[in-house]
Amino acid sequence: MRAGQVKPSSGNNSEAARAAALATEQERVARVYARLDTERAAAERALAAGPGEGGGAGFQAKVERETVVAEAARRLARLNGVERALCFGRIDHRGTAEEPGDTFYIGRIGLRDDDREPLLIDWRAAAARPFYTATASDPGTLARRRHLHLRDRTVRRVDDEVFDLDGLRPGDRSAIVGEAALLAALRRGRTGRMGDVVATIQEEQDQVIRSGLQGVLVVQGGPGTGKTVAALHRAAYLLYTYRDVLERRGVLIIGPNTTFLRYIEQVLPGLGETDVALATVGELYPGVRASAEDPPAVAVVKGDARMADLIETAVRSRQRVPDGGLTVEADGLTLHADEETCRRARDRARALRAAHNVQRRMFVHEILDALAADRARQYDALADEPIEQMKREGNIPAWLLELIVNADENPILDPEDVRLSKEMLWEQPAVRSAIDELWPELTPERLLTGLFADPSALRKAGGAFAESELELLHRDPSAPWTVADVPLLDEAAERLGDDDPEERARARAAAAERAAGERYAREVLESAGVDADLVDAAELAARNADDGPQRTTAERAAADRSWAYGHVIVDEAQELSAMAWRAVMRRVPTRSLTVVGDVAQTGSAAGAASWGEMLDPYVAGRWREHRLTVNYRTPAAIMRLATRLLAQVAPDQTPPEPVRDDGPPPALIPVSPAELPTRVPELVMAELGEILSEGDDTAGRLAVIVSPAHHAAVLAALPDAGAGTTPEALDAPAVVLTPSEAKGLEFDSVIIVDPAGILAASARGGQDLYVALTRPTRRLTIVHDDDLPDVLG
Repeated sequence: MRAGQVKPSSGNNSEAARAAALATEQERVARVYARLDTERAAAERALAAGPGEGGGAGFQAKVERETVVAEAARRLARLNGVERALCFGRIDHRGTAEEPGDTFYIGRIGLRDDDREPLLIDWRAAAARPFYTATASDPGTLARRRHLHLRDRTVRRVDDEVFDLDGLRPGDRSAIVGEAALLAALRRGRTGRMGDVVATIQEEQDQVIRSGLQGVLVVQGGPGTGKTVAALHRAAYLLYTYRDVLERRGVLIIGPNTTFLRYIEQVLPGLGETDVALATVGELYPGVRASAEDPPAVAVVKGDARMADLIETAVRSRQRVPDGGLTVEADGLTLHADEETCRRARDRARALRAAHNVQRRMFVHEILDALAADRARQYDALADEPIEQMKREGNIPAWLLELIVNADENPILDPEDVRLSKEMLWEQPAVRSAIDELWPELTPERLLTGLFADPSALRKAGGAFAESELELLHRDPSAPWTVADVPLLDEAAERLGDDDPEERARARAAAAERAAGERYAREVLESAGVDADLVDAAELAARNADDGPQRTTAERAAADRSWAYGHVIVDEAQELSAMAWRAVMRRVPTRSLTVVGDVAQTGSAAGAASWGEMLDPYVAGRWREHRLTVNYRTPAAIMRLATRLLAQVAPDQTPPEPVRDDGPPPALIPVSPAELPTRVPELVMAELGEILSEGDDTAGRLAVIVSPAHHAAVLAALPDAGAGTTPEALDAPAVVLTPSEAKGLEFDSVIIVDPAGILAASARGGQDLYVALTRPTRRLTIVHDDDLPDVLG
């Protein structure tokens, strides 16, 4: 019986067996929650008490007082995040009659009782791994795996997977109950948040989650394969396993839109991690939160890697040498720096291995040197005019002649004179304005706004582009930033840099003070015997150095464009353009990434045709791919239709294999455009009724995915539905989305309106329709007019 999984018999599924199993697990779960309450109360008391005043006023005393508070705050955040479904699994290792096997309960965090015995094993710990990796053909040392289904703090159902009946205790053999846990989870209604499916990770996903930190891991998976779930659990696992590496640098998760981020934001806290940064591509540049999309043709141009050269050329074009040199009026004089001097100043500044605004500082000093020298010469000439007159008349005294000879042997200005003269010149608006014309201090916003508004500047900078492409970049200066603009702003920021000497001096002083504080805090923690894994010396030093509100790693990273993350996870990564990848790679110089997506679902015209196309410029041949092949979400009848479409639009891609063969086939409903305002609301109400009647006690969700041509009409017909990528959209029972907005999301029921219009809307309309077809977990309805695509007929 060890060769395969044992299916529970009807006797074992009796009400008595179920009641006994529920009672056993309820007792354990109650103990686990009681311990959670105890630890949470202790953390709350420590926070309420504050750091206290005893022990002196020195830094060491302050660190010692705040150690407990710092750990309490960290611990409380984690304890508050794991309330729901705290304990979700149990594993029974194989034993014998003489020596029963060990039993462990698996949950979102680790908990111990008063005797330090384990009550709950953290799901990321090595001891929990068999819960995810055991299979019927390779159960390892497990005799049974049990899934616990909780509602609030009550065990409502248990499901057993038995691998070795003889390896169980005699009493356990008579209390086996079960249903396939994963499929049961998938049948639950969608609630607007990603389901807490930590208990249903299968071996494919576990291999992704526990893959090493270093390098680039590509997770290629079709619809419903659980790639996003695996990526999120990977984030928690990496933070748990490599905490010393990642805690201070953090993990960044990049999603396709704000709706998607809202969809997943509650998963990581539920897994025991609360300090992960979430962003879209439109939020990667601090101060800009772009959500508007460009037309596909414009997005293609903006996403092209050639834009990096265009921006660099545009920056260099702002570093000018004036014909005939620089002439400026100052101090009643006409000062001049000849053309060769200006050119030499520009070339010397460019030779610096630095950005434009940093190079500018050298250029300004060189030009001011030249103007100061010319100013001194002119003043010297004015002072010498009476003497020259005396020389011409032959009546100059000998002593004066000797002074003149000695003065000619010395420089006109000593270093201090030069410094003062340059400062006086720089304070004059005319001088500053003239130099700014030659080498202006630029911000990314100012550079791109001016560039996109000036066709002649675009032509000058965009030599690698066709005239028709450059015309697509031209726009009004008042236009809002789009998602495709954000990587360009980031690129410009990299080229321009920031030259603020006072800020640099403050930063150096702060860094030195911070380093000293960290060294001292580390010594204090070591002398106090505090575990460095629990309390971070840098965090304690920062708490004592800064009286302002404490910021998390995620908050500090989001405000710092140059922040280097320890790991970056990119979901729906196939949608990123080449320029977006440049922005991502700047944020992870170690090239430690998890890249999640499906090239068969690429809807963006600027997106990836292959992973190598996007990744090889950075890690040529050094990225590894893991393919997920099982579709847990989409019923087979719906997937068959999607597979037919995939064979046409991406014949080189292999669709995932569905494991669900339940639910009705897709419904095709002909509706004329004139009938849409009345028929679509009727269909929505009918579908909501169906999914609510089919579900358990959890409300379901419905999406209407509509072509651009009919989007406005459908929105008007459904005034109470959610719409677009606002986070609130998923809180509504029904939401109206475009195919691109629906990426990464799943719904109990989906109504697709105008599939032909979706196909025709862009060059990758086939991929967009494939995305739409694969969003439902139960029911699919296709509303069409007479122009139904053949592949759907």
